[in-house]
Amino acid sequence: MSARENPSLTSSSSWPLDATSHPLFADVPSSVTFRKLRKRLLRQVRQALDDFSMLPQAASGGRPRWLVGLSGGKDSFGLLALLLDLQWRGLLPVDLLACNLDQGQPGFPKHVLPEFLDRYDIAHRIEQRDTYSVVTSKIEEGRTYCALCSRLRRGHLYRVAREEGCEALILGHHREDILETFFMNLFHGGQLSTMPAKLKNDDGDVMVMRPLCYCAEDDLEKFAHLMRFPIIPCDLCGSQDGLQRVSTKRYLAEMEQRYPGRKDTMIRALANVRPSHLLDRRIYDFANLVRLDDINGS
Repeated sequence: MSARENPSLTSSSSWPLDATSHPLFADVPSSVTFRKLRKRLLRQVRQALDDFSMLPQAASGGRPRWLVGLSGGKDSFGLLALLLDLQWRGLLPVDLLACNLDQGQPGFPKHVLPEFLDRYDIAHRIEQRDTYSVVTSKIEEGRTYCALCSRLRRGHLYRVAREEGCEALILGHHREDILETFFMNLFHGGQLSTMPAKLKNDDGDVMVMRPLCYCAEDDLEKFAHLMRFPIIPCDLCGSQDGLQRVSTKRYLAEMEQRYPGRKDTMIRALANVRPSHLLDRRIYDFANLVRLDDINGS
């Protein structure tokens, strides 16, 4: 089913509009554990939407539309489900279009995502682009595919967003992704930066947002298991050994095990930056002891 065949999620006649929950949740066994988990994830997503001004401002141009990247992994499944849950509750005034980029990877189960999305009448688009051949032909054997694969995938998603009239691309990066990126940039890139919760693409015409930025990967994994999502593993780069991200993930996991709650502390630290206590002369005028953006804004 394409977006053009079902342009509005809220208008589908097959959905019981008087139901208390989105049809995705209809077959999930109810339990105290699941209710607490779902409530926590929804609260964290709503906090991110609010903290980073992700919700669209009221406009006369019609209902805004978001393109939701759906890879088939636990994170993107969880992202889509939580956004649909918020939309169903009337807390997310946008139309959602799920998009999977079929990258031509050998053995990829092409039927899984369309069947899942059709079953729950979720508007979607399956985009077929053989980026697999491009990546494997350009990257030497033994080197990691992630960087090039990600760039190619993101470029196609930007294009689809434009074609479908979507003002934003929504990605499923979670708390651990953000922390791992921060430490990889710190250890290997010589800079203090990470995945931003919200930014514009280089062309300035598509917003990129990460509403799961406060959500723990463990919670998303439990959520995916309880929701019984048909998970599709990424065998292209996920099977490669020695990735920097793998070692960084292990480092953070060991730190969390030794000092429980440390990941939450680090996420809070990323939102509590003191330029005067760092060494970047581009953002702080050490001669006059003022932030440079204060000078430029005055």
